[in-house]
Amino acid sequence: MPRALDARRRTAILYDSMHTHQQAVLAYLRLEQAGVPIYVQLRDQLLGAIGAGVLAPGDQMPTMRQVAVALRIDLNTVRHAYDELERAGAITLERGRGSFVAVAPPSIDAEARATQADNLARQSLAMAQAQGVDPKDLAERILALATSKEPIP
Repeated sequence: MPRALDARRRTAILYDSMHTHQQAVLAYLRLEQAGVPIYVQLRDQLLGAIGAGVLAPGDQMPTMRQVAVALRIDLNTVRHAYDELERAGAITLERGRGSFVAVAPPSIDAEARATQADNLARQSLAMAQAQGVDPKDLAERILALATSKEPIP
């Protein structure tokens, strides 16, 4: 009987730890009325959480339903953001198990890396223009953040 109790206790501790971690991730997410689509805000904030170490490689992500309920948004919006994160290689979706932060970024060749950088730059410029931010100011801020020793939120 003591072994069964120990197993239940360990399971409860593991559940509490995972639940607390997922709550921290959910608390990290904030939606704004800035004209940026919700799935884009969610995708970018989850990428920021991964970059800031709030989510580490191998960590289980909050379920799509947890995110949808916490932010009071449609489940399909969350699914869209998670699908984009999976396509980008930031997370892996495992049917029946959940979503996890990718353990290692996929290795890509120089040409694919240049294409990916161009696409990110175009997206960033389009978002800056939509929000009235000067592209030169954006470039300066990106360079300053990239050379800073502070974690990127």
